[in-house]
Amino acid sequence: MAKFALEVTRLAFSLMQAVSPRLAGEAAFRLFCRTPPARPKGEKARAAHAAGLAKLAGAERFLLPVDGRRAHAYRLNGGARGRRKRYLVTHGWGSGMAYMADLVTMLAESGAEVIALDFPGHGRAGGRFLHMALAVKAIAAAQERFGRFDAVVGHSFGGAALMVSSLAILPGLTPVSAERLVLIGSPSEMQWLFTDFGRMLRLKPAAQAALEDVVQRITGRRLEDFDAGGRAGGIDRPVLVIHAEEDKEVGAAHARRYAASGAHVRLSWANGFGHRRIMSARPVLDEVAAFLAEDTIGKDAEIIPIFELPARRASV
Repeated sequence: MAKFALEVTRLAFSLMQAVSPRLAGEAAFRLFCRTPPARPKGEKARAAHAAGLAKLAGAERFLLPVDGRRAHAYRLNGGARGRRKRYLVTHGWGSGMAYMADLVTMLAESGAEVIALDFPGHGRAGGRFLHMALAVKAIAAAQERFGRFDAVVGHSFGGAALMVSSLAILPGLTPVSAERLVLIGSPSEMQWLFTDFGRMLRLKPAAQAALEDVVQRITGRRLEDFDAGGRAGGIDRPVLVIHAEEDKEVGAAHARRYAASGAHVRLSWANGFGHRRIMSARPVLDEVAAFLAEDTIGKDAEIIPIFELPARRASV
């Protein structure tokens, strides 16, 4: 947020919470959930976005209804016959599959069916609104549409959403089923985000409490219940955590919390790649590929020639 816009926003919340902390908290939650524009800013971002879209141009496309909104999914190798793996890939806040195309295409080159999910408010899903419950519902919608996943791979917020889903933290939603999980630069809990956001807006304690109360009203869970790192010991499947110690957006302490949960969690430092370049760094891609290949279910999938594949479509 630009400095002038931030000062104006702070002034508005100062006035609002003086009148009604509850209304200020609810307005803060709506602002918290507002996603950045999907159109990239800056020449470098535009070039990366265009290159990613080009790599995904041959994928099938689907729209998935999610609680009155929609998610968007790319599917690669959807026409493969025979035994093969199925992977789900999720992205971070303000990102989208166009920025994760190197990872997606690398996974597809193994012969696996790859579902690459744009959350509501991101990529080709449309809209400007997302929160954790919507993301977990989008994951559930992808599993219902495409079937069980052999592994899931998530970056940043997307990795946290996969953990919340895997741990069945949200009531009434079918957890994502996967034999292996990969978390890249992912947070281990959500309290710090809300605390930092409240400090940025200069919310007073009553308005901050009202902001956090909205989480419980929407999800049925308190904010402190979204502690994936604290609960990760309950996952009896291999988890690969990849993080850069210099990550300025999601601190390295989150990776260490995951690693402390048990021997089933493998921590790998990808220092020098920060929070965003880590998604396409060749050493990271190689490590993900090796981790997923450790438990192969069969590499004899027959890939149908492109002219035999069904036409690309966007459907519900």
